[in-house]
Amino acid sequence: MTGQPSAPDPTAALDPRLPSPLQEAADERFARHGVRLLLKRDDLIHPRLVGNKWRKLAPNLRAAAGRPLLTFGGAYSNHLRATAAAGHLLGLPTIGVVRGQELADRPLNPSLSRCAADGMRLHFIDRSTYRHKSDPVTLATVLRDAGAQDAYVVPEGGSNSLAVRGCRDLGVELRGRADVVALACGTGGTLAGLAAGLTPDQRALGIPVLKGGFLEEEIRRLQDRAFGGPRGDWRLDDRFHFGGYARTTPELDAFAADFEARHSLPVERLYVAKLLHGLVALAAEGAFPRGTTVAAVITGRPFEEFGEVEHTPRENSRDDSRNTS
Repeated sequence: MTGQPSAPDPTAALDPRLPSPLQEAADERFARHGVRLLLKRDDLIHPRLVGNKWRKLAPNLRAAAGRPLLTFGGAYSNHLRATAAAGHLLGLPTIGVVRGQELADRPLNPSLSRCAADGMRLHFIDRSTYRHKSDPVTLATVLRDAGAQDAYVVPEGGSNSLAVRGCRDLGVELRGRADVVALACGTGGTLAGLAAGLTPDQRALGIPVLKGGFLEEEIRRLQDRAFGGPRGDWRLDDRFHFGGYARTTPELDAFAADFEARHSLPVERLYVAKLLHGLVALAAEGAFPRGTTVAAVITGRPFEEFGEVEHTPRENSRDDSRNTS
């Protein structure tokens, strides 16, 4: 007796580049401390669904089985843009629930404009409701008001159990290739999965891009839901958020521009720049023993790479919620 044929994988038509390339980056700021730096180029997986957005969205796209996708994000959400792009490429309706009812009457910024251009229907809600979006009653109300009761719901940042298990593949691709694997963290789903895929003698390091200190508990919760308990050796260093999500400073911009010049790598500012800055600082502090190989996961590209310039809030921004998409 044969089993039922498996459903076709809708993401296969998108032709992802997997495994993503692993490149050496000769940099004296690491070499002088006996540290070797590698760049895991997840930003090259797909032109529109880059980095961890591919790894988290792909399993959810399969689970959606053709249903409309509804997800959440702020005005500068990478996750909203990736979801809108996926819907456009696969012919799926998408709904983006945007934090900030006051934005509904303002011109769309480049990020939300890109979402709209890809066919995403934007639904703005007030910040208080947004904070309680995971409550079943609140979620049901949001779905009803958005006219999306039949939608497949992807959480903010894309971090659910399917996404975490999808990010495990990132760790598997890096088995035996580095002693420490580091990445910037928003909602924690990528780190939760990455750590589970590494070998016991490897360590995962997360650089949170938000203030607040809530992420450790969230990663443990995600691993418990995805794997039934803790997995892997991981830790966080929360000193390099530069004021919080969607915030940069002139210092960080200068660092990113310098790294771009050194390595011919487009450096995304809100996540990747903070990761790389943190690794340079940690190497200078002697945090990595001599002989250590560190792999930095490049999870995204600058928005300018998509043909538009996004003016994100800087250190004087009021947008300091836990919205990380």
